[in-house]
Amino acid sequence: MIPTVSIHHDERLQGSRDAAIVLVEYGDYQCPYCRQAHAAVRDLQRRLGSQLCFVYRHFPLTGKHPYAELAAETAEAAGAQGDFWGMHDALFALQPQFGPHLIPQLAEQIGLNPDRLSEDVRSRRFQDTVERIAAGGTRLGAVETPTFFINGERHEGTSDELSLVTAVMRFVA
Repeated sequence: MIPTVSIHHDERLQGSRDAAIVLVEYGDYQCPYCRQAHAAVRDLQRRLGSQLCFVYRHFPLTGKHPYAELAAETAEAAGAQGDFWGMHDALFALQPQFGPHLIPQLAEQIGLNPDRLSEDVRSRRFQDTVERIAAGGTRLGAVETPTFFINGERHEGTSDELSLVTAVMRFVA
């Protein structure tokens, strides 16, 4: 039986849950392929507007990327202050330089309380959340990043812009 990809009430999403196209990504903020896919997703959002709902789910590959889980927890901590997506974009923008030393700077850059963000990350307040989300990806068969699902179907192609756009555009009426 193929597991079902559904959107939950507490998802990190952009767009309407009722959009014609739902794109779910299991990603890792330290993965260079996810950074490449980030640009492709932004392009799709510009092209499709309200037809697209984008859902981002954490899938940190800690064996390959030492700061992957820290980055995911940082994004969740930013979300607790109301700006998950600002941190999401900042983490990809600063991917090559990211480390614990940048967390207060990132908080200030996007207008968050740096002390609160640093404390949430230091205390690992969102560790269970990130691990729960990643476990969901494992149940769906994700083993690498990025792993995409388009309207519930796993995207088997690459995550470069042309491949992803072509795959998503199959669903455009």
